[in-house]
Formats: sequence, C-alpha cells, structure tokens
Amino acid sequence: MITIKNEREFRKMAMAGACVAAVHEAVVEAADVGVTLRELDEIAADVIRSRGCRPSFLGYRSFPAHICASPNEVVVHGIPGGYRLGRGDILSIDAGAVYEGYHGDGALTFGIGGIDEESARLLEVTRRALWAGIDQVQEGARVGDIGHAVEQAAAPHGYGVVRDYVGHGIGRSMHESPQVPNYGPPGKGQRLKRGMAVCIEPMFNLGTHRTATLDDGWTVVTADGRRSAHFEHTVALTGDGPVVMTVSDLLSARPAG
Repeated sequence: MITIKNEREFRKMAMAGACVAAVHEAVVEAADVGVTLRELDEIAADVIRSRGCRPSFLGYRSFPAHICASPNEVVVHGIPGGYRLGRGDILSIDAGAVYEGYHGDGALTFGIGGIDEESARLLEVTRRALWAGIDQVQEGARVGDIGHAVEQAAAPHGYGVVRDYVGHGIGRSMHESPQVPNYGPPGKGQRLKRGMAVCIEPMFNLGTHRTATLDDGWTVVTADGRRSAHFEHTVALTGDGPVVMTVSDLLSARPAG
C-alpha cells in the first residue's frame, strides 16, 4: 500500500492520471460505427507515448494490448482485436499509464450512436455509483464505506453487482492493497488515511452478478449474456479530501444533480 509522502510523488501520480484521461478522450472521439477495437488500441498507444508514459497493461501477466476494450456483455479485460463497433453497442475502455514509476488507472463506458434506454440507464447509474463511492474517501472512513455506497446505488435498479473483480490500492504498482469491493457492510475493512490512493471501479450488470472467463484467459463476460457497465477513477486522499486523478474535463466528471 502506497502512502503519497510529498508533492513530487503526488505530481507523478497526477501526470499518470492525466494520461489516462487523455486516452479516454481520444478513444471516445475515435469510436464510431465500423471502427475496430484494435484501431482504438493503436490510438491509445500513441497518446500514452506522446505524454511520456508507459502503458500499465501491455505485458502485465502477458496481456497483449495497451487498453482493455470490453463491448456489451464483456465486463472487463476485453482484448482489443478485430471486432467492429456497431450502432447501439456499449463499450467499456479501461486504461492504465505509468509516469516515472507511478500508476494511474481508470475506466468508462459509453454508447456507440444511439443506445437503448435500458443501456443508457445502466451507464448513468454505474457512473453515479462511482461518485457515491468517491464521496466516502475521507480520513478515518473505512474501505467498507466505499463498497456499501456503491452497492446501495445499484440496489433500487436490481442490477447485478460484480463480485469476482474489485477495486484496489494503487501507487508504484498498478494493484496494491487494500482491495476495494463494490459491496458489503459499512464500517468494515481498512481505515483510510491521508496519502492513500485507491481505484474505485463499480461494475454493474443488467442481469446476474455472475461472470465467466473466455478461453483466451482474459475476457470476462456476464454469465447470462446481458450487458455490463464499468466506471473507474484513481482517487488520492489529501488534506483537502479526495482528489480524482483520472477525471477529464469532458468525460467521467461528477454527474449533475
């Protein structure tokens, strides 16, 4: 578990986070009907290089791409290949970058062309759940407070809250302690303190919370084939409260209202 000790370390993590946000902006702008996921991966690679960063994902446990690109029923870890986006698809992009040894990690889900009302609601609720979790990142709170807030956001809608994959600490490694589940009771788990950095990443499914992994060993899909949404931010706990390091002025900002 990292504790950010000084302004220099904070700045490095902020640079990594800004790179992740830039990847999201570039990919969302390029994603359109007929575009392949591999083409989006190439765009992400260019952005990461142009900002003096390294990709967190490429080569991680032999992962073969710069981003995870997960359409429709793919929950996480989709390998960007030849799949061509179609109108009405939803697409999750998970991106990670390293700047001078410090990581940033973030994800968002968006629609291709017009999407149906059910999918649009899933995306909006999952995004709001992310920010409900971020609001719990306060000195003296506990990890369980984050998961409880996220789960409560899903409850009125009957969404499946993915349990097999959770958020995590982040710093000089992409995945550090503590684990940050998207469910569970409040007041439990590790206490949060100034200098900690965590990734909060709700994954909500239209149907069951259960998942399955495809034969490639990476791609995780919903067990019932229904759609899934994934949003994630890297959040540092400072003396002024939570600072979101992967937020973009155009994308993934706090929902209004």
